[in-house]
Amino acid sequence: LGAYEYIIKPFVVDDVLTVIQRALEKQTLVKEVTYLRNELERYHPFEKMVGKNKKMRKVFDLISTIAQSDGTVLIQGESGTGKELVARAIHNRSHRRNQPFVVVNCAAIPATLMESKIFGHNKGAFTGASSTSIGKLELADTGTVFFDDIDLLDINMQAKLLRIIQEKEFERLGSTKIVEIDVRFVAASNKDINKLILKGKFREDLYYRLNVFPIWLPPLRERKYDISLLLVHYFELNSTETGKPPKAFDKKAIKTLIEYEWPGNIR
Repeated sequence: LGAYEYIIKPFVVDDVLTVIQRALEKQTLVKEVTYLRNELERYHPFEKMVGKNKKMRKVFDLISTIAQSDGTVLIQGESGTGKELVARAIHNRSHRRNQPFVVVNCAAIPATLMESKIFGHNKGAFTGASSTSIGKLELADTGTVFFDDIDLLDINMQAKLLRIIQEKEFERLGSTKIVEIDVRFVAASNKDINKLILKGKFREDLYYRLNVFPIWLPPLRERKYDISLLLVHYFELNSTETGKPPKAFDKKAIKTLIEYEWPGNIR
């Protein structure tokens, strides 16, 4: 019938009071979890992003507006703030949603292989090119290409990327045939690109070409009261994956988590 506990007589009054206290705490937690789940439904409109903070609501509004256009987007924010989620949300809300979303991880691809990975190559274009390979740009045709950690892109590759964004065409390595593409360009950086420009490490013209629609993602320490919603989100995600019932933190634990600085942000 939903009884929380039962008591066997004769009983010790202090034990009964402890049971009652725990029952009241559980009741409070159930109410809070229900409230937070409702909040989660209200503020969970974009991919896996969770938040009701003013800055995040502004980001959600920007995504909705930007998605309707084909202009380039530059997403900036600290590591772990969810830049790729924003890029995917823009793609999923655009007219390209049923087309490819291709990620170019500039931090993971060695500089010597970057041209081949982006443009593709013909058989025999260089030593080891035993077959023709299609690059990321061709794979993304009619869809969206996302350059993650674009600040790590070699300065020479930056010049080539600038031309591709302007002309929407390129040549595979080892070929003179022009390949035309129809893609939307989205880029992300966890560094201040303006500072990199002053140091000569990033092309100013590429920055202005990318920064048509700028999005800045706030660090978690600037939206601490979203942590309660994130806790519910990850508990429920874990519950779905493991098949175990969802849990909840008590008030003291939540207070401790909210006070933490979270240098790694959401990740």
